[in-house]
Amino acid sequence: MKILIHDYAGHPFQTQLSRQLARRGHTVIHAYFSGDKGPKGQMSNEEDIALTFEPLNIEGGYSKTNFIKRWQADAKYAQVAEQLIIKTSPDIVLSGNTPTEIQEKIVKACTQVGGKFIYWCQDFYSIAAARLLPKKLPIAGHAIGAYYMALEKRQMRKADHIVHITESFCEQTDKWKIPRGKITIIPNWGAIEDIDVMARSNDWSKDNGLAPGKRFLYSGTLALKHNPELLSELSKAVPDDSEVVLVSAGVGADTLKARAAAGELPRLTALPLQPFEVFDQVLASGDILLGVIEREAGEFSVPSKILSYLCAGRPIVLAAPKENLAAKILIQTGAGRVVEPEDVKGFTREALALAQDKEAAAAAGAAGRAYAEDNFIIDRVTDRFEAVFKSL
Repeated sequence: MKILIHDYAGHPFQTQLSRQLARRGHTVIHAYFSGDKGPKGQMSNEEDIALTFEPLNIEGGYSKTNFIKRWQADAKYAQVAEQLIIKTSPDIVLSGNTPTEIQEKIVKACTQVGGKFIYWCQDFYSIAAARLLPKKLPIAGHAIGAYYMALEKRQMRKADHIVHITESFCEQTDKWKIPRGKITIIPNWGAIEDIDVMARSNDWSKDNGLAPGKRFLYSGTLALKHNPELLSELSKAVPDDSEVVLVSAGVGADTLKARAAAGELPRLTALPLQPFEVFDQVLASGDILLGVIEREAGEFSVPSKILSYLCAGRPIVLAAPKENLAAKILIQTGAGRVVEPEDVKGFTREALALAQDKEAAAAAGAAGRAYAEDNFIIDRVTDRFEAVFKSL
């Protein structure tokens, strides 16, 4: 089978799926937006398998803060993605993490070449837009949000199949009258094959001169759906020999970096996103790993960084709605502590308390790694995706 996996963000675990499918004899094209600043997986093929990585790019850059420029960039990217599908004519297209208008072009391109389209629903872009845009654009935000919801609903109805990452997403597709028979639930996973449990003191931590005291580490994108104040307030509360380490990109990261550079946050160390080759060292350098997501986004989005954190065997503190899948995993396994997204004081309190309780921190880290070892087996994940492909 010729399979095109389009993961707009280029996250590590999706590349793992592409590699495993190619090892099973499929011809796999893995496409992603090379201009996205989020963390990327291993985008190279050093094996004798039919796997090609296609970095898709556009002229003029990409803005996540200017709506008009973002819309224009999405339109350009949609054309590039459409051209790739027409050129390669895959049997199957699995597309996720993709802005709504780009996904629209992908659906149309699949119809043109006769390929089966699978909507890989990592979150509901349109619902996030409908909730967040009115705050940014008071006049036009409601209309734009409604437009995106209509597009996403149409795309899912047209899809040959839908893969949800959590059962709770079915509540929305039920409202859109999409039959359960065309939906498969396959939870996301962490790239555990590539994330080892490593020593706190390692080459990466030494090269970056991290503080000798407790380290509270956030790794990944810090965008509009993340509240940077949770991290800034924590940095003000940590002891003098400790620090909040921000390994990030995005609007929120830019804000915190500017404040740290101005001397407002002396115990916040801001670093750019790191290559995937040292990702396990980055995570191992933290005593406590941090996650944040806003309430509006947390209901329909699962922060994939938490899945990578579980692989690293470090305790986690997450600010997210209790209904969020990542929050449920932490609560059920004991791999960390969860506070509500608006609870800035609680976030700081839980992070500091866990850092001081060595036994609790060690137990949480071990519980997270045990969960990852039981649930993130790529062969089993690939079996489930392959079964969907064959059914089409």
